[in-house]
Amino acid sequence: MTQHRRRLTAWLLAGVVLAVVLTLYRADRTGVSEHAAAPGATEPAAPSATAPPSPSASPSGSGPPSPTASPSGSEPPPTTPACTSPGTCGFPDASTTGPRIELERHDTGNMSVKQDGTVIKGWDIRGSLDIYANDVTVIDSRITSTNWWGINLRPGFSGLKVLHTTITAVPGKGPDNGGVNYAVSNMGGSSIEVGWCDISVFGNALSMGQGDLHDNYVHDIVAFRNQGGEWQHTDAVISGGGNKGRLTIRRNTLLNSTAVDRGATAAVGLFADTGVVSSVVVDGNWLAGGAYALYGGGPGATGIQVTNNVFSTQYHPAAGAYGAATAWNAGGAGNVWKGNRMSDGRPVEPPPAS
Repeated sequence: MTQHRRRLTAWLLAGVVLAVVLTLYRADRTGVSEHAAAPGATEPAAPSATAPPSPSASPSGSGPPSPTASPSGSEPPPTTPACTSPGTCGFPDASTTGPRIELERHDTGNMSVKQDGTVIKGWDIRGSLDIYANDVTVIDSRITSTNWWGINLRPGFSGLKVLHTTITAVPGKGPDNGGVNYAVSNMGGSSIEVGWCDISVFGNALSMGQGDLHDNYVHDIVAFRNQGGEWQHTDAVISGGGNKGRLTIRRNTLLNSTAVDRGATAAVGLFADTGVVSSVVVDGNWLAGGAYALYGGGPGATGIQVTNNVFSTQYHPAAGAYGAATAWNAGGAGNVWKGNRMSDGRPVEPPPAS
């Protein structure tokens, strides 16, 4: 009897142990299957070492607004803001042109320069310069002329440089019935350089078919009648065509405030007076006044690049009395019209063929 009870107790203990083992086994299997099905439910995902942050995400208050975002109903800002005056918009004026040093007075009268390589520096000249030499430099000086010109380069000579110089005249005292014609005239056969100069009074301030005209301030042109009693045409820059080299007009302030009924023609006048106009760059200038601010060379003109200029409304709503530009040969080989605008930001389209 006692032996029978021992066997029964052993079988019961074995059953209990078996039941406990089966229960633990099932619990373990359930945990494994749940973990495999949802790894993110029991532990955080490891951060990526290569994925960049979202381009639209930024800490609160620390990042700039999206460049495309704008308040509801507002217009995007203009791409070409208005300019109020040459100086405030980065163009030359009296503060950035003319001599940079103290000057010594020289009453030269009409002085002829005949020595190659002559350098005139720091002179306050009462008179004019007639250049019969090569590689002459006039720098940091002032010329007050009552002659036909301020500086004139004669035919057959080259290499003239006029830099950081004021060139003006005495109204009513010039030889052309009281008027004066050319601040700088290039009668030579090659390019000259005129840069950072303050030029006024002369009727056709910068006159040449080839040259490098840059960073100049041309202003206060004075109208006058010539010896024939006719109003003299006035231009800040004038070219008569027939040039064999390149004329570059870049980063200048070119103003012609003369009234049209007193001879105003242009801020930049490219005319086929002595031959076809070609190879001219008019880039990044402030242009104002004249009948038209720009004459573009006429029907035969080629290689004319008119780019990135500001046509100012300071004298006329359309820059010139009759418009911004005329005489543009749209079909001419190498002619380019691009990036030109009014001072109020409006684009200036090339004029129609006349």
